[in-house]
Amino acid sequence: MNKSEFIFNKVCLFLERFMIIVFGLLVLDVLFQVFSRYLLGTSFTWTEEFARFCLIWMTILGAAYLNGKREHLSMDFLYDKLNDQNKKKVSVLIEILIFLFALIVMVVGGLNLVYTTLHLEQLSGTLRIPLGYIYAILPFSGFLIMCFSIYHISNIYKNKINL
Repeated sequence: MNKSEFIFNKVCLFLERFMIIVFGLLVLDVLFQVFSRYLLGTSFTWTEEFARFCLIWMTILGAAYLNGKREHLSMDFLYDKLNDQNKKKVSVLIEILIFLFALIVMVVGGLNLVYTTLHLEQLSGTLRIPLGYIYAILPFSGFLIMCFSIYHISNIYKNKINL
């Protein structure tokens, strides 16, 4: 195992464990909300917002994780009809497009969103957390997707990825 595979595996393992923790917190939060509503007769407003933030983080980190594992949704009807040389070219083109999307939309746009919300000191409704901290997952995941795309392109050229 070379250095890039080692780092790739460690990053994926970290993402898996972090998403398990976030999902566990989400489950506990929802269970607490149900418990408090039906057994205590009161509802806490912060549980809904916390669950929403957990779902945001799970979704965006999950997209980065699936991109890294190359398990994201794809329509491969036409791709399967290509020969191996053209599959290699199309795979590299797809990775470049994913890289550009992650760079422009997720990293640049996400950093702009984080900066704006922190500069304007916007806080969440009930938890009173600066929204920039919640939105920071967007550029972070975009950066991960960019790194995964570079990793995949190098593996495509090294013929380590099954086309």
